[in-house]
Amino acid sequence: MTAFTVALVLVVAAAGLLRWRRPAWYWLAFGVTLAALRVLVRYRSVMDACGLTVPPARWRLSLARATNRPIPEPRPPRIRRLRPTRTGLVLRLKLRPGQDVFDIAAASDRLRHSFSMFGVTSHEVRSGVVEVRMTGYDVLKWVQMPAETETRAMRVPVALREDGSVHYRDYRAIPHALTLGATESGKSVYQRNLVAGLAPLDIALVGIDCKQGVELFPLARRFSALADSPDTAAELLDALVARMADVYRLIRTQQRITVDVPDAEIAADIWDLPDELRPTPVVVLVDEVAELALYATKEEERRRDRIITALVRLAQLGRAAGIYLEICGQRFGSELGKGITMLRAQLTGRTAHRLNDETSANMAFGDIAPDAVLAAIQIPAELRGLAIAGDASGGWHRIRAPHTSLRQAVNLCNRYADRTPDLPELAPFRPTTGTATELVPPAKASPATA
Repeated sequence: MTAFTVALVLVVAAAGLLRWRRPAWYWLAFGVTLAALRVLVRYRSVMDACGLTVPPARWRLSLARATNRPIPEPRPPRIRRLRPTRTGLVLRLKLRPGQDVFDIAAASDRLRHSFSMFGVTSHEVRSGVVEVRMTGYDVLKWVQMPAETETRAMRVPVALREDGSVHYRDYRAIPHALTLGATESGKSVYQRNLVAGLAPLDIALVGIDCKQGVELFPLARRFSALADSPDTAAELLDALVARMADVYRLIRTQQRITVDVPDAEIAADIWDLPDELRPTPVVVLVDEVAELALYATKEEERRRDRIITALVRLAQLGRAAGIYLEICGQRFGSELGKGITMLRAQLTGRTAHRLNDETSANMAFGDIAPDAVLAAIQIPAELRGLAIAGDASGGWHRIRAPHTSLRQAVNLCNRYADRTPDLPELAPFRPTTGTATELVPPAKASPATA
C-alpha cells in the first residue's frame, strides 16, 4: 500500500509539473483522457444548464401519458463524433429541430467553464451539423506547428489558430491580402513565415521595401525582383502591369472558344492553361505601404498617384494573370490619399497585429467584421505575434505565427535559391547577391567641452 501511494504521488507530481512546464505533453499524456471522460459524463447536464436542449416531441409526450410512463427529458444535440487532437477535442453535434448554430456559438463561454477547457469555438459544417473545437491549453502562448500540414499549390501554412488548427494563406481562394501591425508587434515575423512557406514553391517573389531593403534584401536570393525606394517601386509596378497585359494576351490566344470545345477546356486564367504554357505565378510583397503613398512635392505626388494606380490595377485584374499582392504596413488609413480605400476594397484577406490606433483597425475590419475591430486593438504589447485574421466572409480568428529568426529565413531562401525564376520583364530589378560593401557609419556627436 505504501508503494502504491508513493507511485500515485509521483504520478500526480509529474502531471502537475508537465501541466506547468509542458502543457502540450501533459495534454497528450493525461489531459486528453480526462477531458474526454469529463465531456461524456457531464454532457447532458451541461447542455441542459446552457439552454441547449429541446422539449421532447409531442408524440413522445402523448405516448408517455397513454402508457403511464415518466415524461421524457429534454433532448440535447446528438453527439456524432468525439475526436481527440494534439491540442484539444473536436465534438461534432447533430442539432435537434428548432436549434440553431448561433445557440452553440452564444454558449461557447459557458461550455468552456462547464467542461473545464481553455477555449471553445464552433462553426457549422453543413445544415444541422456543428463542429465544436475545444482546446485543452493555451496553444498561442508557445506556438508549435504540427509536423505535417496540408500543402498544395499556392497554399502555405503561416500560423496557428486559437482553436489549435493551422492557419493557411491560400492565394487561389484569397488572392490579395492586407497585413497591419505597429512596431514590435510581430508583423515582420509573420512576413518571414510567409516567405519561408513560399520559398519551396515554383513561384516568383517580388519585393518592395522602401526602408532601403533592410527587411527583404537579406532574402534576396529567392526574389526575382526587389525595389528599395519609391522611384524603383514605381518602375517595378509598371513592369508588373505590363506583364499582366502580356499574360492576358496569352490567355486570350489559348481560349479556343468554339462550339466543339468543352467548358472545362476554355481558359479564363493561368490555371486553365496547359502546364507548358502556364506563366509563373508572382507574389508581390509590399513592406510599409505608407512610404509609397506619402509625398512632399508635386513630383512626388505624381509618383505616388502612379504607384497607387498600378497597385489598384494589379489588385483588380492581377488574380487571373497569376499576380498576387501582400500589402503590409504599420498604418493604413484614408488620410494616405485617394485610391487607398479603393485598394483596400480589393484586399480580401485581412490580418492585424497590435495597432496603435482604432482607425487602422477600422480600415482592416470595419467593412467585413466590425466585432474584430475591438479584438485587434486589445492585443497586449507583450504578446508579440498575436494577430486577428479575417476575410470578406465576416469570419475572424486569433492567430500567432511561430517565431522565425531572420537567420532561419535567410537559410531557407538560400536553400531554394535555384527555384528563383528569371522573368525577362523583371530582369532590371533582379537583386545582386555579391559581396557586401563596407559603409561608413554616421558620425557620432562629439562630447561638449567645458
